[in-house]
Amino acid sequence: VDEHFLSRPKDFPQLLNDTFLRAARGEDTEHVPVWCMRQAGRYLPEFRKTREGRDFFDTCRSPEACCELTLQPLRRFPFDAAIIFSDILVIPQALGMNVQMVAGKGPTFPEPLKEPEDLQQLQAKVDVSKELDYVFKAITLTRHKIEGKVPLIGFSGAPWTLMSYMIEGGGSNTHSKAKRWLYRHPEASHMLLKMLTDVIVQYLLGQVAAGAQALQVFESHAGILGPVEFKEFSLPYLRDIARRVKDKLKEAGEDIPMIVFAKDAHYALEDLSQSHYEVVGLDWTIDPQSARERTGGKVSLQGNMDPCALYAPKERISQIVKKMLEGFGKKGYIANLGHGLYPDMDPENVGAFVDAVHQHSKQMGAQI
Repeated sequence: VDEHFLSRPKDFPQLLNDTFLRAARGEDTEHVPVWCMRQAGRYLPEFRKTREGRDFFDTCRSPEACCELTLQPLRRFPFDAAIIFSDILVIPQALGMNVQMVAGKGPTFPEPLKEPEDLQQLQAKVDVSKELDYVFKAITLTRHKIEGKVPLIGFSGAPWTLMSYMIEGGGSNTHSKAKRWLYRHPEASHMLLKMLTDVIVQYLLGQVAAGAQALQVFESHAGILGPVEFKEFSLPYLRDIARRVKDKLKEAGEDIPMIVFAKDAHYALEDLSQSHYEVVGLDWTIDPQSARERTGGKVSLQGNMDPCALYAPKERISQIVKKMLEGFGKKGYIANLGHGLYPDMDPENVGAFVDAVHQHSKQMGAQI
């Protein structure tokens, strides 16, 4: 990815609101920054309209469409960050797997990995700048079109989460096919996880070269691993990604905050706070104060309102936000939901959430 850095477009508009980046680094901010996972999503009528009649992954491959979908929520709400519209499953596609988005069913792999020998069908050497070029183009275009209003976040799925999709062939409640590999084929599992890690590192570096100002790694399926399996099959790879990306960025004189979001991995909070990420994202099952205590001020925290709280009336949302802010404190904190927005949520209530974060945190003064 080195060439990318050298040929990097330098003419991006100046950043006007860096609150999110400052909070990620643990610096003082006027207000607590806020953004939402899946803020570019089906809860917005304009999103549904843009996506109408188009194949999901075709949309992902169109830089113009991704840019438009990324910007839509910013036209409505004063979010402090945007996240590029894409999908975590573009990586299995880059490795040569077929993934389709099936209506009413979600992502589907017609030919999932069944046995270790299936790993031979994957592309051993992935040219990320060729295979995932469309994501980089979307980031560069969006970075220009955002006009410096807020920072742009790039992201990737984490190795274990991608592995579980590639073996399950789609969503699953038990993930028993993927976990079967961990117990029956530990060596092949590590081989696949390492292969994914190598591609993810290149992918994240390419996103920064294209203009991403922060990076989030989604370990969405952390919660189906126990503490022992997490320590063996997830954590080392999460650490490796952060360390390798950071080392490369340092060489290029870049400093990009990284966020790790391991859903339902409360048992790993201490480990996650020492895994080279500036920010640990939290799901809604963790108490803010205990998260602060357990991470010992080593990292900034992001999260973690129950997404379903957005079904509450606006006054109630405001109270829930206030309590959450008091739990986390103002410093080193980015407000978010504990998971993504759901398609049937009222955009008005999302607006109420954003406003409540800004309002209450401004009134909180320097630090509780």
